[in-house]
Amino acid sequence: MEIYLIRHTTPDIPEGVCYGQTDVGVKDSFNQEVKRLQEVLPTTFNRIYHSPLQRCRLLAEAFDGQDVVVDERLKEWNFGAWEMQPWNSIPKELLTPFMEDFVNLSPPNGESFLLFHDRVNTFLEQLPYQEDTKVGIFTHGGVIRSMLCNIMEVPLHKAFHWHIDFGHYCKLQYVNMDRINLTCFNG
Repeated sequence: MEIYLIRHTTPDIPEGVCYGQTDVGVKDSFNQEVKRLQEVLPTTFNRIYHSPLQRCRLLAEAFDGQDVVVDERLKEWNFGAWEMQPWNSIPKELLTPFMEDFVNLSPPNGESFLLFHDRVNTFLEQLPYQEDTKVGIFTHGGVIRSMLCNIMEVPLHKAFHWHIDFGHYCKLQYVNMDRINLTCFNG
């Protein structure tokens, strides 16, 4: 089974703003970013899963899938009260401890990375394994990092050591349920 973890295209949001689960639109570069992805990804997936947020839904709709599923667990990390705030406007006495231990601490009314990781990976654990299947998962950078931590057995506090560009993907090859290979990163 081939699994493509596809990050949404560039969001229409000023740089430096925390937007997590906020349903922001996409930049005018959307069509060019989609075209690039269509040149490197399969044209048809047996199954497509996507986050309900429009930046993922719009990208998923640009691809054909025999079975399309919207899944809430594929939403980005919930930053609660910090959503739509510039990162540099969040009081340092709140932000600094969070940045030092984002795995266990959560923003006000948000979720810790550990809770987020548990949510995301219940999806991954329930993904049905079928040998000759191509699966497209249209989601967010945090979700992809969380899945990679799980699959590659990397500690959660290192999740943001990976840079995953907007409109790029990682490809996983399930050899069997005990072995998963990362065959493409940030493609």
